[in-house]
Amino acid sequence: MPPMNRTVKNICVYCGSGPGLRPAFAECARSLGRDMAKAGIGLVYGGGGRGLMGEIARSVIANGGHVTGVIPDFLVHTEHAMRDLDNLVVTASMHERKRQMFERSDAFIALPGGIGTLEELVEQLTWAQLGQHTKPIILADIEGFWQPLLKLLAHMQELAFIRPGLEVRLNAVSDVSELLPRTIELAEEMAATAAEDVVSSKF
Repeated sequence: MPPMNRTVKNICVYCGSGPGLRPAFAECARSLGRDMAKAGIGLVYGGGGRGLMGEIARSVIANGGHVTGVIPDFLVHTEHAMRDLDNLVVTASMHERKRQMFERSDAFIALPGGIGTLEELVEQLTWAQLGQHTKPIILADIEGFWQPLLKLLAHMQELAFIRPGLEVRLNAVSDVSELLPRTIELAEEMAATAAEDVVSSKF
């Protein structure tokens, strides 16, 4: 069971429009969707009906949860936009899609995916590094999917391209059942730290 949640109302989940080659990826999407719905946390995602995107959206819906899909108009047919969502937002561009997903979410989870998933994830990491948000970012490291990225980030840090003071708080979780509890825990910690910083700035 996730801890009592006061901070996370909606989670943006980035994931592939394909299923990948390992059954564990789709199982993770379905499990996370079920956990989110049971915890009363809404899903914000890319709006498509294929691959892991479709798996998590259908799982949230099947378990009584709320789903907001955000998709640019040129991908409505390509990614088989789901019409039975609580809210389907069709945008004019990818930039608007990403902005909408960011503004509607309190945390970000990246499931396995391709270049689009990676690009969305890295954008959130960049914004966090630049102090533009303090929302938690979690990798669903299913069967070690994100290990190459974690090694690359460590390599960047070793070579001083990620300098001291610019580290990004990126969490990798390999146990599907721990994804939601860890996300809520991090959100609570980050909210408490932000509140302390506001109090400190007044003195």
